[in-house]
Amino acid sequence: CLRAEPAYGITEDTGGHITYILGAMRALARRKDITEARIVTRLFDAPELGAIHARPHEQVAPNLFIDRIDSGNRDYLSKERLAADVPAFADALIAHIRGSGNRPDIIHAHFSDAADVALRIRDALGIPFVYTAHSLAMDKAAVLGVDMADGALAERIAFEDRAIGGADAVVGSSRDECERQLVAYPSANETRIHRIRPGIDQRQASEADRQSARDLIAPFLRDPDRPLVLAIARPVAKKNLAGLVDAFAANSVLREKANLVILPGLRQSIETGEAEQVGVMRDLVDRIDRNDLHGKAAWPRHHTGAQVRGLYSLAAQSGGVFVNPAKTEPFGLTVLEAAVQGCPVVATRHGGPADILAEIGHGATVDPDDTGAIGNAIEQLLTDRDRWETASRNASTRIGAVQWDRYAAGFAHVAREVLTMQKAAAKPAALPFSRASSSGRRLLLCDIDNTLTGCRVAARRFADYLSARRDIVFGVATGRSLVEARRLIREWDLPTPAVWVTSVGTEIHWQSASGLQRDEDYSDSIAGGWNPDAICERLSGMDELSPQAGPDQRAFKRSYFTAHRDAVTMVRRILDKAGHPARIVHSHDRLLDILPQRAGKAAAMMHVARRLGIGMRDIFAAGDSGNDIDMLERCANAIVVANHESALDVLKGRASVHFARAPHASGILEGLATRLDRAPVAHQMPARVGEAA
Repeated sequence: CLRAEPAYGITEDTGGHITYILGAMRALARRKDITEARIVTRLFDAPELGAIHARPHEQVAPNLFIDRIDSGNRDYLSKERLAADVPAFADALIAHIRGSGNRPDIIHAHFSDAADVALRIRDALGIPFVYTAHSLAMDKAAVLGVDMADGALAERIAFEDRAIGGADAVVGSSRDECERQLVAYPSANETRIHRIRPGIDQRQASEADRQSARDLIAPFLRDPDRPLVLAIARPVAKKNLAGLVDAFAANSVLREKANLVILPGLRQSIETGEAEQVGVMRDLVDRIDRNDLHGKAAWPRHHTGAQVRGLYSLAAQSGGVFVNPAKTEPFGLTVLEAAVQGCPVVATRHGGPADILAEIGHGATVDPDDTGAIGNAIEQLLTDRDRWETASRNASTRIGAVQWDRYAAGFAHVAREVLTMQKAAAKPAALPFSRASSSGRRLLLCDIDNTLTGCRVAARRFADYLSARRDIVFGVATGRSLVEARRLIREWDLPTPAVWVTSVGTEIHWQSASGLQRDEDYSDSIAGGWNPDAICERLSGMDELSPQAGPDQRAFKRSYFTAHRDAVTMVRRILDKAGHPARIVHSHDRLLDILPQRAGKAAAMMHVARRLGIGMRDIFAAGDSGNDIDMLERCANAIVVANHESALDVLKGRASVHFARAPHASGILEGLATRLDRAPVAHQMPARVGEAA
């Protein structure tokens, strides 16, 4: 049910992805480098869902339109029945494109059925496509304990695998989605996966919005001034709304001091809608009844967008909490919507919310299967005023960076890459990692976080400098994964590196017009003697170590958090005694990475230089943290930026190391001027050195 002004929850398929598509396309349509944006969906005739869905065209905004394609079947189809209509819809859309004289440059397919349409269009018309999955069936099945060999589910997983393998680029919203969920599919190729964070409607609720929200829930509540525990989700099983009711009911503090408000979509009654929707609503109301929550719980059947904003704001004003208890949540737009209104959050630890909360810091994540943990996490925020205030303040101050225009810039960047790759595919490919393929006589490898990033003015100056220096091969050497490194380079408008050294020097990828290529020779060279499972088993009993999240565990890297100052010595002793050769890297006072003995940023730097035929005197490296030490020690022209960690002070006094007086990318430029051009320059410090991302 996609239209310019959507009615969320009107069906079980009308949820957050509609917000995503409309927000993304509105932002793309505003860009000067986008001529036109068109949303294409099925035409159907179901007056009870809105007459607009039978109209072939609808203008949403300047340069933004909805085209509804008549497949020959005008019935509304749920997602379970949609697959049978895909061939007819695709044929009708191909005919529409051919007849319109308005051929798109690129297609963005949402969900696997749309990707199947896009594959058919590419075969017929040669138009490349980008795929965004939104809600992957393989992960949903694993979390819910559903048999993946089940007929309908197996078919959907096969559709998704075909989409992931066939797309010219794949977009994910969170690290979890990009680096765990998508790569679990057999046809996934990490070099085609991009993380682009969605935006959010930044409108603040007005007093009129809040009053409308009060009026909406007042008939349900005896004491409407209590703090609100708020949840907003479609009435489907994976959203775990019944689990939230149980968590609220089982916690005596919440029962005595708070109200529970749930917006479970739109409905005429609990008996209307599709089977899953009806079943969830029956269960929800039954649990409210059995737990005697009448007067303390509200579940209105209608709401507007203004009332939703008002409820988030009321929850914040009342000292309440927003809760997303889903079994799994691919991204979590509601977690961002709560942040816009300054409302702290308790959210599932499965999926995107973990990334969001790590970046914004406005709440806690919990195991959605542990109702006691859900209730305790809500209680802690409600009763610990300092914790609540910190979470609310973080939400209000950090949510401003989550903009749809930033998303649109990222998508436009990926789209340009796809179109460039399409052109390059028609030409003979040269190896990107050979001396013959490069005009550069010097190699510059830079760490990303707080070295290249940290000041946007300096980052722009650095980009301008490199654009004029064709003699320099630019690369990055970072502890980040490839997906995250590409995101940061894109978001900071930095030049595209010729070589990507990622995951603390355990992976190398080479950039070319036709895409990224993994350096398998380097992987082979560091693999000997590496036994990560045995290493993890040996370290499993150490209280001083806490494993980092799944996406940070790479093929040649095992990563931990530690606050113990002697952790490196302790780990070294254990691994040496067990006969497991490894390199141990400690950085940022809390990160500990274990790598193959022959890996690391220095090893990767030397491998890259050999491939390019560049000698030691012409290698330059810049960094700021402990995981840069080995690279800076081996480099004849090392640069340490002014904002460096104290761990790098051990390099002071070395003739090969320049300690810059300028921070971030300005420090790199200072070091290059001193080491490369042999003539120090005046420090062209930006007006705001600490300008934030």
